[in-house]
Parts: sequence; structure tokens; C-alpha cells
Amino acid sequence: MLFSFKKYLRFLTACTIIVGANDLKAQKISPQNAEALLKAKQGRIVELPGFLTEKIPSISYQTIVAPGPQYIISDDPEYIRVPEIIAIKEKVQPGSVRLYVYNVNGVKEPQKIERKITAVIKNTGPSNMTIRMLKYSSQKPTTNYFMAGKQGLADFFASQPEKKGRTVKPGEIIAIDEKLEKNKVKYDELVHGFYEFVIDQPAEISVLQTDPETAGPKAAARINTVASSRHTNAGRGLFGVSNYLVITKDTFDTKSEASAIILADGKDDPWIVGKDASTGELAKLAGNYGVMYQVEMKWKSSNGKGLALVTWNARSNNGQWCGGMANTMVVSRGKFKEGVIQLPSDQLRTKGAPEAILIQVFEPAKNGEVQTIRFTYSPPGASCLPTPLIFIPVSME
Repeated sequence: MLFSFKKYLRFLTACTIIVGANDLKAQKISPQNAEALLKAKQGRIVELPGFLTEKIPSISYQTIVAPGPQYIISDDPEYIRVPEIIAIKEKVQPGSVRLYVYNVNGVKEPQKIERKITAVIKNTGPSNMTIRMLKYSSQKPTTNYFMAGKQGLADFFASQPEKKGRTVKPGEIIAIDEKLEKNKVKYDELVHGFYEFVIDQPAEISVLQTDPETAGPKAAARINTVASSRHTNAGRGLFGVSNYLVITKDTFDTKSEASAIILADGKDDPWIVGKDASTGELAKLAGNYGVMYQVEMKWKSSNGKGLALVTWNARSNNGQWCGGMANTMVVSRGKFKEGVIQLPSDQLRTKGAPEAILIQVFEPAKNGEVQTIRFTYSPPGASCLPTPLIFIPVSME
């Protein structure tokens, strides 16, 4: 699951989008832990005994809504219990669209049966519509939700735009992803698809469950019922915010102690709000899953130290669903080359403290000038949030 925030969401409240540094005591790293970080390979798990805590001071940042596509997520209901039904139906306008499909075959009455979970688009405009994929990520149905979320982001980041689009006639319905059309989904298996595409006519997008033998467009034409929403999972609906630009307010100096950027906590970084067309009500995306955070952080080294960037599963003690974390990010060049990195890279997931994952080590400029760290973060599916991004000054000698 993306993660049901049933308990700790009760005390998370939306606040200002400008985040301030806290007054917590500075967190020092031992020479042994620093040495372990410098010896580690990128993406690997590194044990940092006595260091990882949610009390590490936070770095102040400004969050700006950046240009981005119309955003649809289908995760409520996460488990589709009815054999044939629409999970979500939303209208979109010409332009770019991001669609995140995160649904599970939950049919168990009167018995567990194979299903098809697929996404379709209907041209509701007066002229032929062209749909062209910009980003594409599609995983096989699986009960390994961590793998789906982690690999889904990796494929999304690495994908390239299609050169040629598909033509859809007025009133015609087609499958968005032909792979979903071919999949047979067993009980409790997750269907995970993450797409970004551009269209030039108004359209209607649906995610539905049907029998494996029926084509998604045919099922969409005959199904009239949209599943009710329990509002206990991440959410569903159409959201206007899909991209954030995050800029740190101050230049971080390595003479300081370790500090963290905290994103997607639902408190200092509130959940985005949209609308669920089937209910006409406001929709809240608990977790901001599928939202892209482009982060820029200025830093300098006044003492010759470098800067290690790590993450960890800070909520590992919050019940049975929080026992692991797996993510994928895009990070700028440092000791290791820039690009997409799976976290962790040497195994499926990390558990909790003392395990950290090394994302990158940034080397100091020879003349001590200010540098800019850039990375792309998106809240990892199947993981509890937040997943702190900790910057640790380390001696490069």
C-alpha cells in the first residue's frame, strides 16, 4: 500500500508552507561513523550506531509550486473488493497529465479470483485526440509493494518521451497502458503504473477492475458505478499541484553539525488538496505520493569538510506497515556520478536505525566557494513518511 495514515495523521495539521529551523540540539557524528560513510558505495546501507534520530535539526526551506501536469492518483479504494467496478473517473483538459495507478485486487467473496486492473482514456472532445507518452513506468502485478514503488520511480525517472503519439477518435476509449491490459492480477497483488503524457483534446480517464478476458475500453463503456471512497488510504482525485521547487533559505556551512531536510510530513510540508469527481468533495493526498520535489540547496565548506547525504526509515517503530523503506531519487554529481539511484541499491529495502542509506558525498570546492546541490525526491510508495534527508559534514582526509 502507499500507506494508510490512520493513526499519526490525527495529530498532523496543515501549517505554513515556509519551514523554519528547529531549536534541537546539534547532532554530531562519530569518527567511526564518518569513516564508514566515506568507505561506503553509493546507495548502500551503512550502519551508524547512536546517530540516527528524528531530533536532528531541520534545514529551513521555501516550497514553491512549480509548473507541472494535471495530476490524478488512484489509491482509494486501494483494495478493489468488487469484481467489476470503476475505481476512479476524472475529466482532464488538453495539456500534460500525470497518472498514478496504485490498486490491488481485493476480491475474496465468494472466492478469490483473478482480475484485470487497467487504465483507459476517452476522447471527449470534438476532434481527433493525440496522446503521447512523456514518462512511462509499468510493473508486473506483485505482492512485493516495496519493489513496485521503488522500481516504479526508477523506471519513471529513466524513461524517455515517445516520438510519436496515438490517435483517438471523438468518443473513442483506448487503454493507456497495453501492459495492464495483458496482466492477470491475482488476489492481493498490486497493480502499479506511473505515467505522464500530453493530450490535445479534453478527455476522461478511468481506472477500473474487470475480468481478465474483457478489454478495458469495452468494460469502461458498460460500467456505470464508481467505487465509494473510504478516505483511509493515500487518496484519489484530480490535483492541481504535481511539482514543487524546494529552495533552502540559508547557505549550509560544513562547520555546522548534521541537519536534515524533512519533506512530506503532512505538517511543515502539508498534503496537497484536489477534488474527487465521483463525490464532488475535496480530496486530500495523504503522503503527496507521485508529487515531484526538485530540491536546491546551497552549501559551502569553511573547514575543508565534505557533505554526505543519507536517508533512513525514521518511522520504523510505527506499526507493522512501517518496518521497511525503499526509494529512488535523482541526485547531482558528487563523489559519485549524477543520475538515478535506487535506495538501497544492494538490497530491496532498509529497516530502521542504525541503518542509513548513502545517497551521495559532495566534495568541498578548492577555493571554498558556494556550491549548489540538486536532487529530485518523490515520497516512496509503500513506505511510511517522512523519510528524512540528512546532510552530514565529513572530513575527506
